[in-house]
Amino acid sequence: MNILVPNLGSTSLKYQILAMPGEEVLAQGRLERVTDYGQAIRQIPARDNAVDAVAFKTVHGGPRFRGTHIVDDAVIAALEQFRPASPAHNAIYLTGIQAFQKAMPEAKMVAAFETEFHATIPEQAWRYGVPLDWLRQGVRRYGFHGASHQYLSERVPAMLGRAAEGLRLVSCHLGGSSSLCAIRDGRAVETTMGFSPQSGLENATRHGDLDVWAVLYMMERNGWQLDEVGRQLTRTGGLAGLSGVESGDVRDLESAAASGNRDARMALDVFVHQIRKTIGAYTAVMGGLDAIAFTGGIGENSSSLRSSACHGLEFLGVEMDEQANRQGVGDRLVSADSSRVSVVALATNEELVVARRAYRLLTPSE
Repeated sequence: MNILVPNLGSTSLKYQILAMPGEEVLAQGRLERVTDYGQAIRQIPARDNAVDAVAFKTVHGGPRFRGTHIVDDAVIAALEQFRPASPAHNAIYLTGIQAFQKAMPEAKMVAAFETEFHATIPEQAWRYGVPLDWLRQGVRRYGFHGASHQYLSERVPAMLGRAAEGLRLVSCHLGGSSSLCAIRDGRAVETTMGFSPQSGLENATRHGDLDVWAVLYMMERNGWQLDEVGRQLTRTGGLAGLSGVESGDVRDLESAAASGNRDARMALDVFVHQIRKTIGAYTAVMGGLDAIAFTGGIGENSSSLRSSACHGLEFLGVEMDEQANRQGVGDRLVSADSSRVSVVALATNEELVVARRAYRLLTPSE
């Protein structure tokens, strides 16, 4: 079975076509400056590779849809319902699904929700202190980047030559959008993102954790409407808001900080502080720590950020091998031989996880 996995961005479309269950990559690519998904889809070599199914890395389907499902009216309705909670993601996938349905009417459409991996988080970790009626309407912690954290939960034990059972791992998916996940015995037990992908760590342009009363205060003080607050917090918040550097890209922040920009330096310090603090908290949640994994555009590629994030964690048994840490990209161990905690840097593979989920759904008897 050939499964196409499109990773949809606001102006980009990254894809892989995988032959399952052998996991052979038949085609892959990235299309930039996408303004029309229908036109972009025609550039994917789907006919050459006889695509049987399209599997989407859908983001937020609320409490009902936290697994992998055939796309139907109920899935579309859930994506619409939770669009306000994930405005930067659900709208894109609703548009993308419609475009793929039109372009490939014979292919099965599958939604593999990002919240699936976090379904094992215990109730005391996902409940908010809100009225029960809010919970009944879906207000709770969900967690996102599930495909990436799941891939690390499987790949890191293999890299370390040990079983997932018994391994206490903090997975750090760091990029334009970032989150950490505590993984014990191969299952998620805590994560930084909550009801929406806007929460948790500071992202490139999204605010991260924020006291809701600060939002209410600014709305009342300035007479802002909901749309204006949403625009500011999703497009000009996060690392961009902290630094004043428009893109919020860590590479730009590091360059600005090296040139003496104090706000850019502070944005990086805030980001690192949150990562380090969370690793410490998750060590307490798991009753110890065996490994830290860094992935995503920042986690895999920024040796300086990995080093900064691990600095001060020596009391947990973390010792970095700075020479190994500075080496080029690729799956590798970056902790010292004497370190009690293994630290690894690696490339994630969300598309592979989504293809596996879709294949299991479509071939239940195999």
